[in-house]
Amino acid sequence: MVHTVTLLTREGCGSCVRVHGQLIPLCPPERARLELVDVDRARDPELAVEYGDRLPVVLVDGAEHSCWEVDDDELLATLGEPDPFPGWD
Repeated sequence: MVHTVTLLTREGCGSCVRVHGQLIPLCPPERARLELVDVDRARDPELAVEYGDRLPVVLVDGAEHSCWEVDDDELLATLGEPDPFPGWD
């Protein structure tokens, strides 16, 4: 299964830049797709409401994985699972 790692960001977020740099080398070896979403410019205005005060937020296949900090080993373990969030729609 190819996982999608989504980094929720906003312009001017220094921590978002740091986490983006952390994710870039982690995703390709796990064949995970990395996408960036600016919550202030997203088509879904609810993203800014739900996540805007705790950016950066990392989603894996649409489910929240982490916010503010990313543990490399934990993310890699999640990406190594065929279905990291069983039972979630």
